[in-house]
Amino acid sequence: MDLEHTTGAGLMPHPADTHPTPEAGQSAAGFARVKRAYKTLSAGNRTLLRASAEDELLRQMCQVIVEAGGYRLASVGYAEADEDKSIRWAAYVGPERDAAGTWHLTWADTELGQSASAVAIRTGEPVIGRKILTDPAYAGPSFAHLREDAARKGYLATAAFPLRVDGKVLGALSMAAEEADAFDTEEVALLGELADDLAYGIANLRVQARHREAQATIAHLAYYDSLTGLPNRTLFLEQLDAAIQTAKREHQSLALLHMHVSRYHEINKVLGYRAGDELLRKICRRLKAALPDDAVIARVGDAELALLLPRSSAEYATEVASRLNKALYEPLKVGSLMLDARVLIGMAMFPGHASAADSLIRRANAAMYQAKPARGGYAMYVSGQEQESVRRMALMADLQRAIRHDELSLYYQPKVDMASRRLCGAEVLVRWEHPQHGMVATQELILLVEQAGLITRLTTWILEAAFRQCHTWQSAGAGQELAINLSALDLYDSGLVDRIEGLISTWGIAPGLVQFELTESALMADPVGAMETLDRLKRLDVDLFVDDYGTGYSSLSYLQKLPVDGLKIDRSFVTPMAANGDSATIVTSTIELGHNLGLKVVAEGVESEAVWERLALLGCDIAQGYLISRPMPAQQFQDWQQAWR
Repeated sequence: MDLEHTTGAGLMPHPADTHPTPEAGQSAAGFARVKRAYKTLSAGNRTLLRASAEDELLRQMCQVIVEAGGYRLASVGYAEADEDKSIRWAAYVGPERDAAGTWHLTWADTELGQSASAVAIRTGEPVIGRKILTDPAYAGPSFAHLREDAARKGYLATAAFPLRVDGKVLGALSMAAEEADAFDTEEVALLGELADDLAYGIANLRVQARHREAQATIAHLAYYDSLTGLPNRTLFLEQLDAAIQTAKREHQSLALLHMHVSRYHEINKVLGYRAGDELLRKICRRLKAALPDDAVIARVGDAELALLLPRSSAEYATEVASRLNKALYEPLKVGSLMLDARVLIGMAMFPGHASAADSLIRRANAAMYQAKPARGGYAMYVSGQEQESVRRMALMADLQRAIRHDELSLYYQPKVDMASRRLCGAEVLVRWEHPQHGMVATQELILLVEQAGLITRLTTWILEAAFRQCHTWQSAGAGQELAINLSALDLYDSGLVDRIEGLISTWGIAPGLVQFELTESALMADPVGAMETLDRLKRLDVDLFVDDYGTGYSSLSYLQKLPVDGLKIDRSFVTPMAANGDSATIVTSTIELGHNLGLKVVAEGVESEAVWERLALLGCDIAQGYLISRPMPAQQFQDWQQAWR
């Protein structure tokens, strides 16, 4: 294409060209056709400047060729990349406007692929002056319909020009004339220029369309979450602000629900990000299906969703929260696993709890931390909860510093062989005495570790501190077997086994002095992955125990495959067994099962002589609990050990 056609001004013909004069020897008919082509080119250029969409451009260009140029018909066919190499008619103007839809042509080099459009597409060269009734290419039965069409509509000659965009032929511009001798050299040159201009216009409109799509994508990414398709925090804040302003004008109330997807980060680390993403998408689909029509739900954090309920009372918000938790009651299938889909929901009301969006969000978030699964999984904000959330965030930051600066401590709870009453080891438990708040409760400490994502760092600290203490006691001739707890996340930490092996080498600890306790639920989160880690740990000659046995859902067939040395019966069954027949039955069955599998059985939660006596009669191997001793720091443990002896 000529360089001048790359701008809007260049697309218009020069003034000297708008009224061509006949050249010497040129026939009147030939001059008329050249004049017609000039007129078509000029009108086509104006069309290029006006068109804003590709289909509009194609239709208007064909209309110009017929109405301004006086040609009998015009069409644009696009080359499809399908198996048949079909030609798709993108535009047609002429008699019987729907007739083009019946032309089933191909641009393949076959008998049916010899039409002017097909050859132009296939070769990339113009096909000029094909005479419909006499051209041998149209003589076969495949083109009988075309010959009939030409006779009925009154055209005798056709021409087709390839449309080339970015070096590739995407289709052809075709036209037909009444005269059999139409399309002479000058006329073809002008029409070829028109086809080039059309191809340029198509390319330009496609660039504009891609630019609009890119702008729309950027705008969408700015306001919507790419994973769930929900509004993101930015858009939700705008929607919440607008809803609050509307509520103020109309003297209405509204509710904000802040939701946390339980175990989302754990699933990401254990099963991988794809599993976590799939879980979140499915949770969002379930929640959306359970929402009222006027509700607005958004993803405002990695594992956090927010819900706006316009014109809502506290009672209605509570009803919706209950409905959402019921919608997630059934487990969700992620890959080959069935996972619990639980959310904790905090609620705050406008205007009762806050009158600004930021404050309302903070208070709904504070209420969320008070939500308990046993109480429905939701909670309404009450005064003081926001301060508690601030305290918790400060504690998380302090905990990171405490781990980094070795400000935690280990406590040890003795384990006693029931037959000999001799001390046979101790469970390692972490404790944190905060400089201002004093001793942090164990359950709160566990919650802080999970929420701050510090499980791996804390486990690393516990391992190093426990091995150091084990070495100290071993050097003093008072070596004790220490049992260290590992979480589900620890099991899927690729560096865990290497880290433990390094500590054994560093401190020269006999592997028999180290035990690891793994909860039943942790082992079942990903049985295959857990088995691999257990096998690697077992090759270090350490002892492995299934902790909290009876609270999970492992099958007997899986249990017998585990490379473990013992079972630890959960305290919820042991402590009440003297007064509760069901608990006693479970404990009895577990001891029998463990012994039949060749495993040691540990009972934790032994708090009375009656329970001790029942366990002894059942042949339980090891006891642990307050009857023997509460957990204590290292020096106190040594003193207790001397007294126990």
